[in-house]
Amino acid sequence: MPRAKVKPADLKEACVQAAREVIAEHGVESLSMRDVSRKLGISHQAPYRHFASRDHLLADIMRRCFADFALHLDQRTPGVEPHSDLEGMGEAYLAYAESKPLEYRLMFGTPWPEPAQHPDLVKHAVHAFNILRDRLRGMHGDAPGQRIQADLDALFIWSTLHGMASIKQANVMQHLELEPDVLDRFKADLMAKIDAALAGGVPNDSPPWKAER
Repeated sequence: MPRAKVKPADLKEACVQAAREVIAEHGVESLSMRDVSRKLGISHQAPYRHFASRDHLLADIMRRCFADFALHLDQRTPGVEPHSDLEGMGEAYLAYAESKPLEYRLMFGTPWPEPAQHPDLVKHAVHAFNILRDRLRGMHGDAPGQRIQADLDALFIWSTLHGMASIKQANVMQHLELEPDVLDRFKADLMAKIDAALAGGVPNDSPPWKAER
């Protein structure tokens, strides 16, 4: 069915939606202003009324993804104590990656357009990361060096969750001849090991690779 004619007042949102469809169908590498125009049945110059370039359009889509992701994390049920709250945040992270794979890949699997030209994208990405970082800073306190340790812990948690989410999206585990019980316990085991790592910790003046074993 052909699209309804795009009204000028709706052009910006229509361009965003058409661009998302192009990305979903052909990958982000195939996104172009010309493809967006063709999908909407409008002139090739029309999208430029709202987006200076293809990168500006992509940055706006990514910004929206980060805003939606942050909202999803904020809407989790808060834990009664810090570690249970972190577990809930991890569950929310993985649930988002599973339910919105396109948005997840756009945020964490797509090279960014030049950040200096897209401050709104940076602002929303920082806000999403700060949901985790602020929770950890609250746990660590304000002693010297603790803000750095909180940031290191945030990067550790993020990279661990991202690894699991990416492996699940790639559908790799189902082909590794793993026992069903392993697949069932994978997420709970990962969460438990994150919690254990944070509880154990490493002295601030001792880099992880020099810690006693």
